[in-house]
Order: sequence, then structure tokens, then C-alpha cells
Amino acid sequence: MGVTKTTLFDADQNELAILAKALAHPARIAILQHLAATTSCINGTLVQELGLAQATISQHLRELKELGLICGSIEGTSVNYCLDRKRWEEVRLLFKDFFELLAEKPEDTFCC
Repeated sequence: MGVTKTTLFDADQNELAILAKALAHPARIAILQHLAATTSCINGTLVQELGLAQATISQHLRELKELGLICGSIEGTSVNYCLDRKRWEEVRLLFKDFFELLAEKPEDTFCC
């Protein structure tokens, strides 16, 4: 979406679209699922877990970190990542509000 077109939409609509775009990549979903399944932060093990190149993993991690979905901390020569639980609650509420709009409508109000 072009920079000038985003002004047509409110902040929640723009944020939801950006989050949905980030979640639309299967590698990012796999990274998030792996982070959610682990009890502690991880680092370079994602390369072995997912079978993707380090550069590819780094690109996806950067995107997730920019959106605040994950946190990263440097420990020695490695970076450990984990989910940002506070941010995920915000994301959950954004999607919840969106899906509740659909759930509130009776089935017979959909036209197609």
C-alpha cells in the first residue's frame, strides 16, 4: 500500500493490515510457532529447526522485531529471541475486535 493511500484509513486499520501482512508468510508463522513452543528464548537454532538460510531467518526476525512481535537480546556473540507477550495481547485484541464485527451480524445479513 502506498504511503499516501494509508491516510485514507484509521490507525487500527493500518496496523491490522501491517500485522496481517507480516503474518502472511509461512516462515514467519513457523518462527512464531517455534518461539511460542519453547520455554526460553532461542538464538541461531532457528536455522536448524526451519532449514532456512541464516540470512533468510535474519530477514524474517528483523520484520517481526520491527513490529514488536518478538524481542531480541544480545548475549555474547548470539542474539536470543522470544515473543513479546504484551505486544501479542495488543495484537490479539485488534484481531478480536475485527472478527467480532463479523460475529455480531446474523447469518442472513450476508449477501453472497
